[in-house]
Amino acid sequence: MNEEKFDGILLAMAQQHEGGVHELLETFFSFLLRKTDFFTGGTPGAARKLLLEKFQKFEDKALAERRKKEQEKEEAERKRRERIARKQKEEQAAMELGSDDRVVELTDEEAAELQREMDEKARLKEAKLKEETKQNGGREESDDDVQEIQKTKKPNLGNGCDLPNYKWTQTLSEIELKVPIPANFKVKARDVVVVIEKKHLKVGLKGHPPIIDGELQHTIKIDESCWVMEDSKTIAITMEKINKMEWWSRLVTTDPEINTKKVNPEPSKVYASPS
Repeated sequence: MNEEKFDGILLAMAQQHEGGVHELLETFFSFLLRKTDFFTGGTPGAARKLLLEKFQKFEDKALAERRKKEQEKEEAERKRRERIARKQKEEQAAMELGSDDRVVELTDEEAAELQREMDEKARLKEAKLKEETKQNGGREESDDDVQEIQKTKKPNLGNGCDLPNYKWTQTLSEIELKVPIPANFKVKARDVVVVIEKKHLKVGLKGHPPIIDGELQHTIKIDESCWVMEDSKTIAITMEKINKMEWWSRLVTTDPEINTKKVNPEPSKVYASPS
């Protein structure tokens, strides 16, 4: 039997029951009572026995699926930690190659202070350049520059974009995507569709139009990309970039563009200090 054959019909029914599973079961058993002899057509206790057998069958399936998803989530988390550790090791190696000075680990407070100092230096430099431009009789920005800025969106706090149906953030190494599922019932991994290709992404709920179905702006590493159900309402997707030297201005080519000149990468906690 094709268990997914009636998913579209059942999902449509479920969405019309604001009371959730309780109301859906009431409707189902009411139908059996009014339109069939399910409760009285067999020997005493036969209907109850059948219900318990089917319940046990699908409960076992649900528990097995949950164990599988927990294992997949643990594996995805392990890969994420490995990527972070590898990235930190690469950054440290690059720092050591670029300087023979002693490497110092900053605290969160010291890193924040360093970022404030960098921001202040950048602000002063920008003000100085504007002043020099005025003194030389030039223009700070051309009309074309202003129009280009107006066409783009300001990045969110994660250097990505908050869109009506999903939001994404990025580092130079990877993309983090959160896709809420528009359903009034608990969604499981088997209910969703996630297809991650080298330069294409499709995300949605089975039996419904996809939430995302488009060409990625740049290519990704499929083997280093993964997804999990973060909770019963949200799909979390991690995609590793192939080119780790560029900021994406959009997730898929149909998205509005963000101004990558306004990204604000976090300061590294490792920096070189005089020995």
